[in-house]
Amino acid sequence: MASDTFGTCIYRFLTSLEFNVELPSDFELLNPYTNPEVLHVVAAFCNKYYNDCAQRIPIWGINPGRFGGGVTGLSFTDPFAVANQLGISTTLGGRRELSAEYIGMVIEEFGGPEKFYSLFYLSALSPLGFVKNGKNINFYDDRTLAASIVSFISDAIITQGRCGLSTNKCVVLGTGALKRFVEGNIQPVIRYREIHYLEHPRFIMQYRRRKIKEYVSRYLDVLARFV
Repeated sequence: MASDTFGTCIYRFLTSLEFNVELPSDFELLNPYTNPEVLHVVAAFCNKYYNDCAQRIPIWGINPGRFGGGVTGLSFTDPFAVANQLGISTTLGGRRELSAEYIGMVIEEFGGPEKFYSLFYLSALSPLGFVKNGKNINFYDDRTLAASIVSFISDAIITQGRCGLSTNKCVVLGTGALKRFVEGNIQPVIRYREIHYLEHPRFIMQYRRRKIKEYVSRYLDVLARFV
């Protein structure tokens, strides 16, 4: 509908996801959007930060995890960030999540959530997550799963693009396996003219924490190219 805001369109997309792919043995789907409190959080977020029709640059992660987007419905966002950084009241509970902590630092250094989300759309290539034997799994860690969800991911990007995303450029948070997956499976379909690859937040927090200021600066340099 012409009257849709970016937020209205994204909310409708996230809350009407269908996953019609048979998962490999021992895998479970992580879909936070079946939780009424998550729907409240996502609706409040979309109304607060996406209540316009401006175009945004997509920033793609991998897939939601059990302590971040898999809890809140918002990528790279844990319950602490929802309440304390986004200013949205919630009954969601849970521990701090490393990727959410790092992204929170980037957003604050960029100028805060209002400025950041007016320009960027932070999400995941697979908007739904996966769990194997009770633990998070990145979809590319299993060849069968990765191959089976290429169409799901491509269709999701195209659908979100219709909400008001740039189809010319994007940022991908991953420089190893995720980059190879994008280059081999997604880019031939979407055909972005420009992709910037940045180290994944969890990798930075786990293995490069001593250089965290350098990585935040690197993120900010890339984001500044779009402002």
